[in-house]
Amino acid sequence: MITQPAWRTSTYSGQNDNCVEVAKNVPGAVFVRDTKDHEAGSFAASPAAWSSFMDFAKEQSI
Repeated sequence: MITQPAWRTSTYSGQNDNCVEVAKNVPGAVFVRDTKDHEAGSFAASPAAWSSFMDFAKEQSI
């Protein structure tokens, strides 16, 4: 059975219209896409890679 991504706006997107949507409900993948341009597609990362990216992004945050 194929699971369709359940998209939600990332809590890290802020209020500046530079938003991304994330779907974590697909086993073995985290999908990311631009909120304003769904036609541009999405990319998938492994849950471990996504977690590492988020840890890095949190460290860089001012």
